[in-house]
Amino acid sequence: MKVSLFLTCLADVVYPASVGKSTVEILERFGCEVDFPKKQTCCGQPAYNSGYHQETKEVAKHMINVFKDAEYVVSPSGSCTVMLHEYVHLFKDDPEWKQKAEELKNKSYELTQFLVDVLKITDVGAEFNAKVTYHTSCHMTRLLGVVAAPITLLKNVKGLKFTELPNKEQCCGFGGTFSVKMVPISEQMVDEKVQHIGEIDADVLIGADLGCLMNIGGRINRLGKPIKVMHIAEVLNSRYGGEVDGN
Repeated sequence: MKVSLFLTCLADVVYPASVGKSTVEILERFGCEVDFPKKQTCCGQPAYNSGYHQETKEVAKHMINVFKDAEYVVSPSGSCTVMLHEYVHLFKDDPEWKQKAEELKNKSYELTQFLVDVLKITDVGAEFNAKVTYHTSCHMTRLLGVVAAPITLLKNVKGLKFTELPNKEQCCGFGGTFSVKMVPISEQMVDEKVQHIGEIDADVLIGADLGCLMNIGGRINRLGKPIKVMHIAEVLNSRYGGEVDGN
């Protein structure tokens, strides 16, 4: 099975090596032939969410062309995967590009979604000895509809002690440009998220969207909390020597 990796900006720039390397190693472990189209760019989500839809169309056309020959497109981000799916709505009045957008949508998956729904894998053979909790990012759960897959995979990791995060459905306050435009509100929201993590005494906060982890991890560092932040790909690859940046 051939998989094209859509790495995303944050995984490429903010969390170099660890998340991308872990994602590739997990996919290759289960027989996937992974390639990395070097012409890929941002998915266009910041511009789209800011109302610059005409400008986003140019980005979307580029990304559709970059992945037009891919068998599957897999990304370690629920939020950016949602944006690839959103191209269908972006081109709703353009039949030619809407068709191309639907083709990309139908073969694009978030990493845990691809492992569970396509490869039918629920135990990746990982081992991670820590008390952890999981942050359910808004885009991945509410828009992409991926809820059970990451939890299923984590609960099958040897040594991992999972505790559900209180009020897990609450946003962390990131929301891309929201955290920049609405600083006081965003700050209050992430403070509540960090408080809930502290209530269950978790050693590690795990998530599948680096934007959320960057936001929560930054606040944890600012408050001096002894909580490590990791992407789920790093945890699922932990037994196999994947590098770990944490926070």
